[in-house]
Amino acid sequence: MKKFRKVLDGLTTSSPGGGTIGSPSCGSAAGTPTTAPTPKEIDVQETLVSENFQLCKTVRHGFPYQPTALAFDPVQKILAIGSRSGGVRILGRPGVDCFCQHESGAAVLQLQFLINEGALVTACADDTLHLWNLRQRRPAILHSLKFNRERITFCHLPFQSKWLYVGTERGNTHVVNIESFILSGYVIMWNKAIELSTKTHPGPVVHLSDSPKDEGKLLVGFESGTIVQWDLRAKKADFRIYYDEAIHSVSWHHEGKQFMCSHSDGSLTLWNLRNTSKPIQVTFPHGKIQKDGRKESCKPILKVDYKTSRNSEPFVIFSGGLSYDKAGRRPTLTIMHGKAITVLEMDYPIVEFMTLCETPYNNEVQDPYAVVVLLEKDLIVVDLTQSNFPVFENPYPMDIHESPVTCTAYFADCPPDIIPVLYSIGAKHKKTGYSQKEWPVSGGMWTLGSHTYPEVIITGHADGSIKFWDGSAITLQMLYKLKTSKVFEKPKQNEGRAAELVDDDPFAVQMVSWCPQSRIFCVVGISAHIILYRFSKYDANTQIVSLEVRLQCDPEDVISPSENENNPCFSEPHSGSHSPQPHHQHPASPGSGTPESFKDCTPCLKVKDRAVRVPPGYQAELVIQLPWMDGEPPQQISSLDINSAYGLLAFGNCNGLAVVDYLQKTILLCMSTLDLYGAADPYQRLTRSPRRNRQSTSEFCMRGLSNFYSDSKKRIRTSYQSLTELSDNQQSVDTERSKSPTSESRENSFSRSRSSSVSSIDRDTKEAITTLQFGESFGRKSDTLPTPCLWVGTSLGVILLIPMSIPTDLEERMEEPVTIGPCGAVLMLKGSVLRFGFLDCMGALVPNPYEVWRDLNAPEDPDRPRKRKLVHYSPSSSQDTCGEGHLAIVCSERQAKVFLMPSQSCLFVHNITESSFVLRADVVSVCNSVCLACFCANGHVMTLSLPSLRPLMDVNYLPLTDMRIARTFCFTNGGQALYLSSPTEIQRITYSQEMYDNLQEMLGELFTPTETPEAQNRGFLKGFFGGNAHTFDREELFGEAAAGKASRSLAQHIPGQGGVEGMKVAASGAVGELARARIALDERGQRLGELEERTALMMTSAESFSKHAHELMLKCKDKKWYQF
Repeated sequence: MKKFRKVLDGLTTSSPGGGTIGSPSCGSAAGTPTTAPTPKEIDVQETLVSENFQLCKTVRHGFPYQPTALAFDPVQKILAIGSRSGGVRILGRPGVDCFCQHESGAAVLQLQFLINEGALVTACADDTLHLWNLRQRRPAILHSLKFNRERITFCHLPFQSKWLYVGTERGNTHVVNIESFILSGYVIMWNKAIELSTKTHPGPVVHLSDSPKDEGKLLVGFESGTIVQWDLRAKKADFRIYYDEAIHSVSWHHEGKQFMCSHSDGSLTLWNLRNTSKPIQVTFPHGKIQKDGRKESCKPILKVDYKTSRNSEPFVIFSGGLSYDKAGRRPTLTIMHGKAITVLEMDYPIVEFMTLCETPYNNEVQDPYAVVVLLEKDLIVVDLTQSNFPVFENPYPMDIHESPVTCTAYFADCPPDIIPVLYSIGAKHKKTGYSQKEWPVSGGMWTLGSHTYPEVIITGHADGSIKFWDGSAITLQMLYKLKTSKVFEKPKQNEGRAAELVDDDPFAVQMVSWCPQSRIFCVVGISAHIILYRFSKYDANTQIVSLEVRLQCDPEDVISPSENENNPCFSEPHSGSHSPQPHHQHPASPGSGTPESFKDCTPCLKVKDRAVRVPPGYQAELVIQLPWMDGEPPQQISSLDINSAYGLLAFGNCNGLAVVDYLQKTILLCMSTLDLYGAADPYQRLTRSPRRNRQSTSEFCMRGLSNFYSDSKKRIRTSYQSLTELSDNQQSVDTERSKSPTSESRENSFSRSRSSSVSSIDRDTKEAITTLQFGESFGRKSDTLPTPCLWVGTSLGVILLIPMSIPTDLEERMEEPVTIGPCGAVLMLKGSVLRFGFLDCMGALVPNPYEVWRDLNAPEDPDRPRKRKLVHYSPSSSQDTCGEGHLAIVCSERQAKVFLMPSQSCLFVHNITESSFVLRADVVSVCNSVCLACFCANGHVMTLSLPSLRPLMDVNYLPLTDMRIARTFCFTNGGQALYLSSPTEIQRITYSQEMYDNLQEMLGELFTPTETPEAQNRGFLKGFFGGNAHTFDREELFGEAAAGKASRSLAQHIPGQGGVEGMKVAASGAVGELARARIALDERGQRLGELEERTALMMTSAESFSKHAHELMLKCKDKKWYQF
């Protein structure tokens, strides 16, 4: 704990001691001068230290991006999904969701559970096998085995076996010991498996399985169509099958007398072991006979499952096999049950499917009850126990990407009633027709942790939809879905302004603003529109009010920077106010004085002009649109803030600022950034020629993330295409920015250091409004009481304060106009302004004032009239100890400053980064205190103490930042943050040591001790005639004593980080302790038994020796010496 004192002496020059205390690397202060000698003492006790911060990933939500493999443990009932980027998601009951990542990033080819053992084998595209320990909440790799000379194509691990069969591209089959992860010397070479007379290579191994009838027989399938049953004991082939068509998969009948193959020509072949010369059945399930007598050519059947059922006909389930001539048909899963054939059409291509059966033993009747189908962008489970094959309702949030995510927002510690209210409204619109049975993936354990609070995550999507999610206790559950497109008329194909700009997604969400207390919700769309929603529990007939704001100006404000950046001499701005305009009128556009500017004043979208019936939930009240002007499209809205207590909404773009009174539906302010300054403009503006003006109108030159595109026709579409495209181009932000065609190369390159001097600003740069914040503050130095103010931050690092006069009485507020005063204070920072925050003089966060939610559609109650109830937090609440005023925290792309209001003195300044710049910054509460959290373009996550701006944490979290992460990263209270890690997944992280310590409690258990089901009694005759499957000893065949050691150059063993320590951690729970004690007791009893046996043997040996010695003595005692 450190106490900071700062005495302001009221001098007119900047204080030389204004730098950050405790940070020698910080730059000097750049405080604005104070005009009156008003000494004040700031006494803030900072409680946060570096030990309060620890950065780590918590949980990943959504569908695994680009999935490649699937596995299921039928005893533990957990599911694993591998991906192309080397990730593995392990899912159990709701709440049990774990993400693992291979460091190599190689694609996962295959997954194999050690059934009921709490372990998983992954085979990756870099020809490495990994053994994962799942007996801990965060799985770790115990062993790895890297193949050096051969490529892995298929793996098979028999149930309750410790020997893994590995097939390779060369056609060889190796054996790996799962316990030691060492290669056995036993190898089935491809040239031994096929006949010597065969002249061609059989191709890679595509299938391996042990015979259900005899575990000593291994079925090996080669890609070319060759199938060999290999006798592991005799080390020779029992039979060989040569088929003309390539093989994709093989599936056994549980009795081990038949197996089925799927082929590349869309056929299924059934083979009997008694006669392997030809198949006993060949079927083309989707191939019809044409008029000329020939079969239709069909697509390959990529996988087939042949499962028997105790009470019905066998199930034959396969993917693919459709005829080629039916173009445009969706991917299918076919279920053949007896004579009935059911074709299930899928929305996306099938990656893999797996049939879930009641028994883990392959030599018992399988009794399948469900099919898990892994699609490219979805996961579905089909119920096989019902004749219509319904799907199960998926409890996981797998549909985040239903429409591509374009923006995110994260709210922690919300009002406790908001989540149940949203859920009750959203539950009315849920789909029906699901299976009535419980979700079959029900493994693991998860309990609600003690450190939980209401959290809401909001995602905006390309189709204009908004999704509210319950993110409490590191889970994710859909609450409510809102479709913003319903506000507008459907745009006709290739008609209207929207079609010219955004052909596919004119309603795409660009930004959201939500007040959980008042339940007011604002959406900014890509077509330069803003929709304001109010929440109601009742349906209503509403007429949506539409306002058009012409925030389009002729940019005659080329900037010639001022010489004095740190301490410019600002004159008092001109006096006057801007009167509100009626909603049906259009205020004069800044810089447009001729009637020609009214020629083309049409918005991109058409709002419904009739009364519409809206259901309970969020109901649109007001739509604000920026229209086209002079053939030029409206510029993107770059900043937005709404305040329910004031009843005001402010937004800005690269042209200027607008303030709207949403209670009276009037425009209060609409002017260019240049006009906002008045006489206090810190820059010298130079005029341009008219030709140059017209050329530059289409340029969008906003600093920060919005500065990308010069072509007006393509600008709106491309501004979010990196989010909507599902192709995950791992481009860094540096690369993306360097591609921009605009002339501001300094702006568009993340890699190049951006000058912190205002003098380096390009002459073509326009000043955009980058951030806005309503709050109680002091608009001028002379103010003695806080008043409603609007803080405005621009792309050139300028901060403007606009004071406002708002009637307090309810009736006056609805009738009297809100008066906006001239621009007050003007402050400066390096880089584009990103965030504002306010503290009182004791260092406590000052929340924004808000209106308590009231349902405007509720029936009137004469006893309890609905009145506006406002909640204000005065920034000078601690004036008894510290006097009046408050602290304003301002963070830009390069710098953070703390100002004391109303004196506007800069107390602390910290240069956050020199080589990069800040993408996202927020003032957040952590550990009952507040700090400034920053995320930089170079992947660093930082926290700074408040108000001293002392560095507390700086972690190089993401070595490569792509555009998706840059645009979706957001902080929230409680030391949490999230971002879109892939087009389909949300990654949540924590930077709080407290949450890091409690994370183990919050995560689910993947492994639960479960008894392995006993094998069925096969009966005497079946056991006698069914082969000697139970007498097969793999250790005797594959162990080092019998098979010898494998060549060291063939594969390299790599110990995992989990190792023995991981196993110790896994067994640290009560169950683990009991299991270890029982094992230790068994081992001790076994050793005691062995000792007792050895003691008995020694006693018997001693007695025998004594007896023989006595007999020898009696025999020899009477003999003379010469008789020997």
